[in-house]
Amino acid sequence: MSGQLADDIGKATPARLVAMIMAAVSPVLGVASWLVWAGLPAEWTPELTASPQSAVALTFPAVGAFLIVHRPRLNMAWLMCVGGLAAAVSDLSDALMFRAAAAGDLALAGWMRLPSGLGWAVCGLTLTMLLPLYSPDGRLPSPRWRPALLLGCAAITLTFVRSTFREPPPAAGYPFPEVIPNPLAVPALTPHLDTLWAIGWTGIYVAMALAALSLAVRMRGADPVLRRQIGWPLLAFVGYIVFLVVAAVTEELLWAAIVWAAAIPFAVAFSVMRYRLYGIDTVISRAFVAAGVVAVVSAVYFGAGALSSLVVSGYGQVAGVAAALFAGAFFQPLRRLLQRAVDRLLYGSVGDPALLAERLTQAVRRGDPANALTAVVGVLRDGLAVEGVAVEVADGEPRYVESGRVGDAPREVPLTWHGERVGRLLVGPPGPRRFPAAHNERVLATLTPYAADVAHAVRMAADLQRSRERILTTREEERRRLRRDLHDGLGQTLSAMAMTINMARLSLADSPETADELLRELHTGMAAVTGDIRELVYGLRPPALDDLGLARAVRDLAERSSPGITVETEVEGDLSRLPAAVEVAVYRIVQEALTNVRKHAAASTARVVLQRERSVLRVLVSDDGKGLPESVRSGVGLGSMRERAAELGGICVVSGEPGVGTRVEVMFPLLTAPSEALA
Repeated sequence: MSGQLADDIGKATPARLVAMIMAAVSPVLGVASWLVWAGLPAEWTPELTASPQSAVALTFPAVGAFLIVHRPRLNMAWLMCVGGLAAAVSDLSDALMFRAAAAGDLALAGWMRLPSGLGWAVCGLTLTMLLPLYSPDGRLPSPRWRPALLLGCAAITLTFVRSTFREPPPAAGYPFPEVIPNPLAVPALTPHLDTLWAIGWTGIYVAMALAALSLAVRMRGADPVLRRQIGWPLLAFVGYIVFLVVAAVTEELLWAAIVWAAAIPFAVAFSVMRYRLYGIDTVISRAFVAAGVVAVVSAVYFGAGALSSLVVSGYGQVAGVAAALFAGAFFQPLRRLLQRAVDRLLYGSVGDPALLAERLTQAVRRGDPANALTAVVGVLRDGLAVEGVAVEVADGEPRYVESGRVGDAPREVPLTWHGERVGRLLVGPPGPRRFPAAHNERVLATLTPYAADVAHAVRMAADLQRSRERILTTREEERRRLRRDLHDGLGQTLSAMAMTINMARLSLADSPETADELLRELHTGMAAVTGDIRELVYGLRPPALDDLGLARAVRDLAERSSPGITVETEVEGDLSRLPAAVEVAVYRIVQEALTNVRKHAAASTARVVLQRERSVLRVLVSDDGKGLPESVRSGVGLGSMRERAAELGGICVVSGEPGVGTRVEVMFPLLTAPSEALA
């Protein structure tokens, strides 16, 4: 380790050596000032011997030297070194001034005012004016910010001149045993000291605020990566200004300003070197949201309390409750509003989940479900700033869509649509922009329902395509069956009948008996052809539906399909204007259910109920037989009933316990006719 350090020193350039010397000298001077303060007599010891300068002398030069070693031309690092060294010189000069006065050397003590004030001025100019204006890239945001820099220089110079050339205060009321003289005093300035003080400190605070504002302006016009980089110094300098103002009002909180001042160089170093590795976004976001909520809710609470006290005078408890309720009503909407504003500030258009949702909605509207799925993964990848996002849809087409690369161990987020899992969202590792986890969770919470909707649409589109294919397949199979039955069955029979007619015609003159026999066979064949035609027609649509209607056809089916079993049929509502497909499905399902009752139920009674409502047709077939076994396997009959219901968007549920009978319940959705809707 010592060898590596020696190598680094040996390779150091003069600039790096100077920075290392400053980093070593500054804390030594700072510690020396503490020792001098500790050795002073009580009557010569001020009430406050520590200030933000004390912390600056310890941390700024060390961090600045570290940055110079890695980036020698970084002017911000030199500002940190010079400012920290000036703070150490100022602190030590202050301590030595009181040390000389306590030893009786008032003349030397008076001259120590000069290095003390000069160190303070250099420290204030470099660290509170120049450093924030030049952060994080070492350049001014634009030439328009030069007046702010000039204002800071003028204000600090004016304050330094006032402190350096003012006359010593009178002995009466002086807090120390003797008045420390000022060899550079200019009596002519005495009438204007208060005015110079007010102008100087007002300019200093305004310049500090403008310097911090320059960071906010940079952040507003920057891309997400640069915004993340600016976030560190912005938080550091704004926090320091706040604590400094609070300490000016309440000296008990000066320690907070001292601690914060010590942390500023580390924030600047993070912004320069490692801004991607730390969650400054979350820190800034929560700090601004919390501060805004506290400020506004407090104002609302006290305002509502004051107003309530005037309205309901004499009822202080009622006024307090009213104020609390009024302030509480503002809390959640205000928090959401502030969170959206801060996210927009930190991340731009991808920082507001609502804007991402709007962008996703527009992309979905412009394309079909498959293209919409591509838009979903693209927007999610941009909004989460990850290397890749993928969506996997169960039974969808396409089944898997990926943008970027999700890696071997992606985060899995389930996609749920109305309680049904329709797929999963796979989120890859963070990308170069690396948004914080809190921001990504808000984006996921906002966009995941949209992704689930699109995944469901993809599934529905795939189901529709498969349904179309099944319909086409079924239609072609039905045509093939009809062709086979007509060609192989009815066609062959008609050809044979034609031959019989020819034979009868040829034998009619020579052998009437033979012709009569052939005609008898022809008559029998025609009866068979009639039966075949009836079977073909019945296979397409039961004739009873056209002859009797659905209600009477089901009653007729119940009376003749289950001999030995008493079947009750109940019909509620008008069944006369049902779609033809629904009529056929109901008839076939009831037919299959009664067949199962006859073959398997061992029942004595059964019940068939057809109930028509405005938009639903319900079918119930129940019996008092032995019921379903504990382990039942769906056969062809049960499967066909479920398929017929599903083809029309309905559901079929078969239930029953051993010994209590079986229930077949079917529900078909119906389109309400305009006349019915107006009824």
